[in-house]
Amino acid sequence: MDNTTLLSVQNLCISFLSEGKENQVLKDISFDIHKNEILGVVGESGSGKSVTSLAILGLLPNKIAKITTGNIMYNNFSLSELDEKKYRSIRGNEIAMIFQEPMSSLNPSMKCGVQVSEIIFRHTTMSKPEVKKEVISLFKKVKLPDPDRVYKSYPHQLSGGQKQRVMIAMAIACKPKLLIADEPTTALDVTVQKEIIELLKGLQKEYEMSILFISHDLSLVSEIADQVLVMYQGKMVEYGSSKKIFNTPEKEYTKALINARPPMHIRYKRLPIIADFLEGKNQNKEIVTKQDREQNHKILYNTPPLLEVINVKKSYFSKVGLFKKSEFKAIDDVSFKLYEGETLGLVGESGCGKSTLGNCILQLDKANSGEIIYKGQNITQLSSSEIRNLRKEIQLIFQDPFASLNPRLTIGKAIMEPMQAHKLYGNDKQRKQKVIELLERVSLSPEHFNRYPHEFSGGQRQRVGIARTIAIQPKLIICDESVSALDISVQAQVLNLLNELKDNFGFTYIFISHDLAVVKYMSDQLLVMNKGKIEEHGDADKIYENPEKEYTKKLIAAIPKGN
Repeated sequence: MDNTTLLSVQNLCISFLSEGKENQVLKDISFDIHKNEILGVVGESGSGKSVTSLAILGLLPNKIAKITTGNIMYNNFSLSELDEKKYRSIRGNEIAMIFQEPMSSLNPSMKCGVQVSEIIFRHTTMSKPEVKKEVISLFKKVKLPDPDRVYKSYPHQLSGGQKQRVMIAMAIACKPKLLIADEPTTALDVTVQKEIIELLKGLQKEYEMSILFISHDLSLVSEIADQVLVMYQGKMVEYGSSKKIFNTPEKEYTKALINARPPMHIRYKRLPIIADFLEGKNQNKEIVTKQDREQNHKILYNTPPLLEVINVKKSYFSKVGLFKKSEFKAIDDVSFKLYEGETLGLVGESGCGKSTLGNCILQLDKANSGEIIYKGQNITQLSSSEIRNLRKEIQLIFQDPFASLNPRLTIGKAIMEPMQAHKLYGNDKQRKQKVIELLERVSLSPEHFNRYPHEFSGGQRQRVGIARTIAIQPKLIICDESVSALDISVQAQVLNLLNELKDNFGFTYIFISHDLAVVKYMSDQLLVMNKGKIEEHGDADKIYENPEKEYTKKLIAAIPKGN
């Protein structure tokens, strides 16, 4: 690492204008990034991480946001004083950015090769053949399989990890001196996440560039950063070397972020949350012992199964010529039992068949063969009206609560909707009262009844989704990646809520996730899926302690451990 300062943010304050009033969102932020250094910026949503990065790039929205005081120095000149034309010559060339969501950052109507070529054309004088050769070389550098195919592919034809690699190729196309990576691994599989982290570290060494790495996950930041800045509500909480922040954190908020992720070697009855640390309540952590689990499982598995999946297969077919069809086996001969009151964890990488299996159980997708027995009845043979009645028994908590809520309906009406569909609670007056009870149950308030989804944070929207799911008193709930896009701290709150609801209402969960740490914390039994098949099945703790299969070992090894 070079001690020469590349970027210096000095006493930066940023305000947003709303209804004629100035609202300060960034308060006196100062930090330096040296040449060939990685600075990790960590904090919850709304802490000011992304606003800081947009200020550096000169991308703050005009007439809405402004730098009120402070300065941003890059290579000893002030970025704050540049006009748009000069900024454009730096942006993408000397300072580049990898955005959080590659699908919305890439143009869906343009092939990936063309999109990366645009950057090179803008900032160099290369010819068309030279640019194509350079793009293919970049795709190889970011370890994309079959670079020629990716060059000709549209974004929707690539996996999430591949799209993120295209974004990285675009960002490093002009060999920038500073790369800003804004949550570049959020919602990616742990294995893909590890690959992206290793890739960024390798590219940083090769190009000798500096990286500003933004994340809400402190454990992940520990894998990559030299220096760490912790932010909370637009302010600096702690700033120092990665070793110091992780080994001897000074502030309670930093300690809270480190402890919010489910630990792998101990099982708490309730995960500690940010408020516990800030209010000094983090000392009394009740532990679920091995004996507690054994006693609970003895009762749990001494009853008939609530759900039995027997030899289920699901294939999708696509044309590969005039008369030929290609078969993709999404679920390949899967069998397991689920008991009332149990949480069954379903883990694996994207494309392994987790969500397809969930959809087959919900009868949203029909299995090609096999049986799904719920309460002694084969639900694969039900009529449409019988499936409608089954919906009351088996419900789903979606991955993205914002996409699953109607933006035109208040959340009160959204929660009432399934009650009305299943003719529960007599009339709308009684339903409204029930909704208010449910809102309070998921730690929201009655006044939220008339608000719309866009007025809530991600964690609050997920609580609304949970309230909507439990409104019709289901027996079995499928949680499909229901915490994967949430802040680590909010994730802990939602996991505690799901466990609390399970204890109080006797729910049975199938908990689907690519994050083994979360699944292991939530689950009694664990199903590890790979390419449509069950790779490993058994007690969640035992599988983590002694995984038998190489695939399971790879998933466990990919979990960020922290320092």
